[in-house]
Amino acid sequence: MKKIVSIMMAVTMALGVMAGCSADKPAAEEGNGAAVKETVLKIAFNQSENHPQYKALATFGEKLKEETAGAYSLEIAPNALLGDQRATAELVQSGTIAMAVVGNPIVENFSKEFAVIGLPYIYDSLDHQKEVFTSGVLDELFASTESNGFFVAGSFTAGSRNVYTDKPIETPEDLAGYKVRVMESDTMVKMLDLMGGVGTPMGQGEVYTAVQQGVLEGGENNEVTYADLKHYEIAPYFSYTQHLMVPDLIIINDDIYNGMTAENKEIFDNLMKETIINEFEVWNESVAAAKEIAVENGATFVEVDIKPFQENVKPLHDEVTAASEGAKAIYEAIRGLVK
Repeated sequence: MKKIVSIMMAVTMALGVMAGCSADKPAAEEGNGAAVKETVLKIAFNQSENHPQYKALATFGEKLKEETAGAYSLEIAPNALLGDQRATAELVQSGTIAMAVVGNPIVENFSKEFAVIGLPYIYDSLDHQKEVFTSGVLDELFASTESNGFFVAGSFTAGSRNVYTDKPIETPEDLAGYKVRVMESDTMVKMLDLMGGVGTPMGQGEVYTAVQQGVLEGGENNEVTYADLKHYEIAPYFSYTQHLMVPDLIIINDDIYNGMTAENKEIFDNLMKETIINEFEVWNESVAAAKEIAVENGATFVEVDIKPFQENVKPLHDEVTAASEGAKAIYEAIRGLVK
């Protein structure tokens, strides 16, 4: 009986997902009385409604409905309700849902040149990353996945990832012998090793206990996660190594996008550009609130000269840019925007 119930629940969820792709709602009326068919774009999102990116998407959805006179609206499915990021990318690819927010490594599976925009220290600061995301230098890269049934409509920041431990980390030498948790990726292990420490892959949920027990000396993440998980209790020094700023990419099904009128495409594109800028602002507000909470609980935020760390990770840059002329061109375009 339990098995039958489980199957019925799975079927119900699948039907709900399919219905949410670009569902037509009952027509609204324009000022002249003509009916406007509303198309609902369902977007998969793996974070909560409190996340800065959710807030930016919600604003995007409101404006999209308003400016397309009700022709398009956005329905956000948060908290990984539609599956993990790899699964939701496949749902977008097939057209089962319209859109998803996925980490850059997911799209690397379709185009290796995306590895460039996820390199450690490819961005000198959040301002530099914002310039890259809004300058148009990534347009050709973002369109390169169209043959796979989707393309990248825009990119969100997730802030900078920084090292936090039981002491300030100001030079690569300060990390000597320090085991620091990194994402479960060979590249991330190599990155932390080059920075001077010992990269230790581990699930994020295990970090608190691992530091408590001396298995690790610290972790690396952004301020929002640091405060949310109360890691200031076990690693009170948060050092701004700014070693990684991995983009979160907003992908959209190619057929759904191309089904828009020229006017609605232009509205969608312009609002997406506006949303990217807005998300940086919302992110900064969230960071400020997170820092305040952490400081109130004993954390110290340490400014760092990142140049020595940048020099140390250059072998990773050389490895990725040597893969193709396209990767090298993207790298040079990004670094050319440094002010």
